[in-house]
Parts: sequence; structure tokens; C-alpha cells
Amino acid sequence: MARARAATGRPAGAVAEFFLGFATLFRGFGLWRRRPDLMLLGLLPAAIVGAGLTALLILILAGGDGFIGWATPFADDWDPALRGLFRIALALGLLAGFLVIAVFAFTALTLLVGDWFYERIWRAIEDQLGGFVPAEEPGFWRAAGDAVRLVFRAILTALMLALIGLIPVVGTVLAAVLGVLFAGRILALELTARPLEKRGMARRQRLAVLRIRSPRVLGFGVATYLCFLVPLGAVVVMPAAVAGATVLAREALVQAEGTQAVAAPTG
Repeated sequence: MARARAATGRPAGAVAEFFLGFATLFRGFGLWRRRPDLMLLGLLPAAIVGAGLTALLILILAGGDGFIGWATPFADDWDPALRGLFRIALALGLLAGFLVIAVFAFTALTLLVGDWFYERIWRAIEDQLGGFVPAEEPGFWRAAGDAVRLVFRAILTALMLALIGLIPVVGTVLAAVLGVLFAGRILALELTARPLEKRGMARRQRLAVLRIRSPRVLGFGVATYLCFLVPLGAVVVMPAAVAGATVLAREALVQAEGTQAVAAPTG
């Protein structure tokens, strides 16, 4: 009963809704119990993309010290203590940015490469929750464009975090916190795109539907992002994230339709 009210009734407070987003991700893990075959299939594209991006990230981090020194020659004549603090702050800001890029690139490429696999996961969730009437397919080039847009957003976010990381005293912590929040929101929007697109919704319509459950969407995205930062977490969590995102999109859609019905004129 409580779960039904959470899905279709009036939203809880913002903080409670945020943590219900965490619960939505864990609901996605329930598919391991019901359809382990589908979840194992979902591990395959995640493992392939994850292995490639991990190798690339290791190479980037291995050359990080040299890059920081090369990028900040103006600090060579500074006091050694001040120069060290400045370069450490910049390195941490860049690390936060690289993590955002890595997570976004992983999500974009995995959804693109594994579309055939993940379609079966979200269809299983849809069938379990009552099914739906599919609209026009978005197509491969639409999906590829979404992937490019997601990586472009990641690069802009990474640059912003690197600049924030330079703020004295609080910059590093602020960059880390904002990185989690920004990345979580965008991640949730991308993961929920497929089940809403299949209902014929353009991007603006999808944003309008998800805005009603904004704290829960953010909580789901933050939970997913934090899991992705755990070694091998992205590979294990990706199938559950697709399942949880389908639940989240459906609940937001049900509430949006209920709100429109209440708001509609009666005569």
C-alpha cells in the first residue's frame, strides 16, 4: 500500500523523495531474482565498455602529474608550498571532472552498444508493471546523437568542476559535491530517456514529466553515480540501473497523467 501511494499519490517531502530515488535503484536489483538471465545479458555490454574506459582512464591518470606541471608553467616560480597546494587543488578538480566524463562516456557507450540487451530489460519491467503501447522507434542515429550530447555535457561539466576546484579552502569539496549532483541528474535523465521515448515523447516532454518527481530523479541518479564510482560497480549496476530507471519513468508518467487529470477543466 505504501509503495502504491509512493508511485501514484502525492509526493513525499523533498528529502524523503530524494532517498526514495535510492530505493528505486535497489528495486531495479530485484530483477536479478526474477530474471537473472536478462541481468546477466546486461552485464556483457557494460563489461566490454567498462574494460576499455578503465584502461583509458588509467593511462590518463598515470600522466596526470606531468600534465598538471605542463599546464601551469606560470606557477613554477611560486613559493613551493603555495605551488604544491595550487597544483593539488587543480589535480583534484580535474580528477572530479575526469570521473564525470568517464561515467557519462560509459553510460552513453553502454546504452548505445547494448541497446538490444537493455531493451529486453526495460520491456520485462514494463510487462511486469502492466505493459504499454509503443510509439515510433527513436532509431540508431537518434541514439548516437544522444550519446554524443551526453559526452559533450560531461566535458563541459568537467571543465566547470576543474575551475571550481581552484577556489581556496572549499573548492575541492565543492567540486566533488557538485560533481555528484550534476552527474547524478544528467545520468538519471539519460537512463529514463528510453522508456519515455518509446511512448513518443520528445526531450522537452520527458523533462516536463520527470520534473514532477525531481527530487526522486536526482536521488536515483546520485545513487547510480556513486555505485558507478566503485570498482566494477558500473558493470554490475548498469542492468539494475536500466530496470530502476524504467520503474522511475513509469511512476513519474503515472503521476504526471494524474496531475493533468486533476488540473483539467471539468466544464
